[in-house]
Amino acid sequence: MIPRKRLDIGWIDVAHGIAASLAPPRREAVETVLREVAPGGDHRLACLSVRSGFDALLTVLDYPPGSEVLVSAITIRDMVRIVEAHGLVPVPVDLDPRSLQVRPESLQRAIGPRSRAVLVAHLFGSRMPLEPVLDVARAHGLFVVEDGAQAFASLDALAPPQADVSLWSFGPIKTTTALAGGLLCFRDPRLLEQVRRHQDGWPERSRWSFLFRLLKYSVLMALTWPPLYTLFVALCRLAGKSHDAVISANTRGFPGDGFLQQIRHRPSTPLLALLARRLQRFDPAAIAARTAAAEQAMAAMPFLERPGDRAARHTHWVFPILNENPVALVNTLWKQGFDATRGASSLHVVGPPADRPELAPVEAERTMERLLYLPVYPEVPQRTAGRLATALAKIAANLA
Repeated sequence: MIPRKRLDIGWIDVAHGIAASLAPPRREAVETVLREVAPGGDHRLACLSVRSGFDALLTVLDYPPGSEVLVSAITIRDMVRIVEAHGLVPVPVDLDPRSLQVRPESLQRAIGPRSRAVLVAHLFGSRMPLEPVLDVARAHGLFVVEDGAQAFASLDALAPPQADVSLWSFGPIKTTTALAGGLLCFRDPRLLEQVRRHQDGWPERSRWSFLFRLLKYSVLMALTWPPLYTLFVALCRLAGKSHDAVISANTRGFPGDGFLQQIRHRPSTPLLALLARRLQRFDPAAIAARTAAAEQAMAAMPFLERPGDRAARHTHWVFPILNENPVALVNTLWKQGFDATRGASSLHVVGPPADRPELAPVEAERTMERLLYLPVYPEVPQRTAGRLATALAKIAANLA
């Protein structure tokens, strides 16, 4: 079976991470590298994860309980959990499924007297123009946070942002992964220092926990060799388990109870060292290859309906499609040796507040109901990609 995705990290990088866990380098030297790896180093803060940084940011902003944070209607579930943990109310802002942009008219309609901030998420590797969002938000004095976790494609993204704060993730399935870690980029260096001081009050994550993480993901990396992955899927079936559920359970960033306690840690020195190494060796050619693989797939399968097919900028971090019966299509593709999935990320639809039902994000709900992901990435051989296109064409013809 062709795995759903390959982790964007090599064995030598993992070996460097293991070595740094066993004999950590000087933290000050690593932090210097992170500052100097891209423009605007004095505007960046490294965190255990984007979730950790966002939690620290909301603590420092200290909005009154009941204040509203306007959120892209499709976003990471944990970001909504963090908003609610601070006594704030997430309010969905619907999007255009073709461009994956937040609709300015939806943002305008969602603004109320308790609105304080906007959190917009770039989805699936696309990056929406922020100007329309910024124009509306700043006309109402709203703080703007840009979640670029799925859209990292250039070191230039780490420069001081258009938004008040930009969030960039380097978690396990992200571009240029360090298997954990996030960077927050601030327009206002004074706010950065406040968030840094707050984070400095947290305990440092153990280097041994990062070593365990490296070893766990080494196993998952080995499993992405198709023959071994096929065996893994077969063993899951023999055990009466869904391989989809097993993978999802083992790639969750902060599993189990005590979510807030887990994220409220500073990153370990080995994590920072691996993140610095990954950024120093960032390769734009890898992004170009990923984009080319997606464009070839789109040319071979023009009959597919895809969210983001009119996105202004897209580097295709994942390859989502829309189908009226996504569960049945996933099962059909599994039988033909392609590990399609509905759960490649922890996205969900943000519901409206109880007192504002008119803000139900209809477009977002419809998109997520029909969403699934195909295994399209550069490491898939062209012959195999052609077989996927043929299989989907036959399925489409049978439904016509």
